[in-house]
Amino acid sequence: MGKQVYVEIPVRAPMDRLWDLTQDPSNHPRWDLRFSAIIPAPGTLPQEFRYEFRLPLHTIHGTGTSLGTRTGKQEQATSVLKFTTWDVLSPIGPGAGYWRYIPGPEGIRFITGYDYTPGWAGIGPRLDRLLIRPALGWATAWSFDRLRLWAEEDVAPERARSAWLADAGLRAAAVAGAVCLLRRRPGAGTPVVAALVAAAAFLLPPARNVPRAARCRRQAPDRHASSPPASLVTLPEPV
Repeated sequence: MGKQVYVEIPVRAPMDRLWDLTQDPSNHPRWDLRFSAIIPAPGTLPQEFRYEFRLPLHTIHGTGTSLGTRTGKQEQATSVLKFTTWDVLSPIGPGAGYWRYIPGPEGIRFITGYDYTPGWAGIGPRLDRLLIRPALGWATAWSFDRLRLWAEEDVAPERARSAWLADAGLRAAAVAGAVCLLRRRPGAGTPVVAALVAAAAFLLPPARNVPRAARCRRQAPDRHASSPPASLVTLPEPV
């Protein structure tokens, strides 16, 4: 197993609102890039579920158990999770994680930490360190900001995704335009103009309704935030 993936973002919304968006299986896949579907098993506690992650030519399936608790000091809440898959194409094997909901002056500190065993047999650990784990960290942070937009400003996840795609498309078009300018209109001032256009594409901040992974904290500020709740130890393994 590798270094824990840690993501934190302040969410200025009521606890009931954030709890519903994160704990309801029908809401969760709408904002979280890591899941395409979550299918809970009825009448189970801790909650047993199946999950899916759809790729263009294959759908990864897995199972998990989770338990959310809203009793704690200063109205804090926690949720713990264990998951596994037998899909040989999955880059992620068995793992576990948690969410913490910590009310504070800047809103609710919504925190996740998780770790897993890499898939893909012998090549998995190396690819996980170089590619999979950084990509998962980015996807988690981007998803957390999309959740924040939904909870705070009622920006539907689908609308936020469209805004992000449009923003990314405009930036890519600006870079492509700068390259074309250099090729087709050589001149004394052309490199400066092209450099300014390319710099603007990378440096201009996105609009408020565009999810951005950089709005999240990626390193735990204290030991409490990075430590899993005690309930994770006793949570049953997924079937």
